[in-house]
Amino acid sequence: MSAHPDWLSVIRGEAPLVVSLPHTGTDIPSDYEHGLVSPWLARKDADWWIERLYDFAADLGATVIRTTISRTVIDVNRDPSGVSLYPGQATTELCPTTTFDGEPLYAPGTEPNAEEIAERRTRFFDPYHATLRAEIERLRARHDNVVIYDCHSIRSVIPRLFDGTLPHFNIGTNGGTTCAPVLTDAIEAICAGSGFSHVVNGRFKGGYITRSLGRPEAGVHAVQMELACRGYMREPLGPVSEGEWPSAYDEEFAAPMRAALTRILQACLTFAQSKA
Repeated sequence: MSAHPDWLSVIRGEAPLVVSLPHTGTDIPSDYEHGLVSPWLARKDADWWIERLYDFAADLGATVIRTTISRTVIDVNRDPSGVSLYPGQATTELCPTTTFDGEPLYAPGTEPNAEEIAERRTRFFDPYHATLRAEIERLRARHDNVVIYDCHSIRSVIPRLFDGTLPHFNIGTNGGTTCAPVLTDAIEAICAGSGFSHVVNGRFKGGYITRSLGRPEAGVHAVQMELACRGYMREPLGPVSEGEWPSAYDEEFAAPMRAALTRILQACLTFAQSKA
């Protein structure tokens, strides 16, 4: 089997669980730096510290797939056709041109063109998704059911994207279509008992990874978990500036949410292993 490119990390497990980390990367290769307004802005919307928060997943036997490439280069959780995942609501593109707050990422006239976007898709997007599909196929050959758990986080207050303050746990199953209801119920019950707030299929219903891979009728159950950053890091609520964001990772502060996430991944395994 050929080695994965150095930007794509795959830790293979044998349990029926694939953990995807599509937005934790901050690498921007030099050939994609042209036109960017600011290195900090280009990394501002990363899912900060999520790879550390979930670093227990491999110990559970999960397969963990991560890209180190920044979502500013290409967002592997967007529909490559360009169709919006949230019609009528503000969002960012396959190759984002603004931050979540609407700040331009590129100097005028230097945004990626169609040819450049296609090259980025071939180089980064397609291999990430091919790897996800290959690992699902490998595990489905051994298990009747496999859970795809897509890990995300976002700042708690972003008026351009949503009103008010986001719940701590945002469970997305595309309106209940990407996984069995009993799995959603198990995850929601853990969230409800955690002391943190939660919602199911609220503002974030699952991105392209969840929607394209979730096929419960075929034994593939996909869930997106969007965490509000304040649940696991000392987040300044509201607008942030260079020098204050991201906050440092604090294991003690993150421990309560990490404990709940551990129970959630264990529930995913219990579901996959017990369902006939």
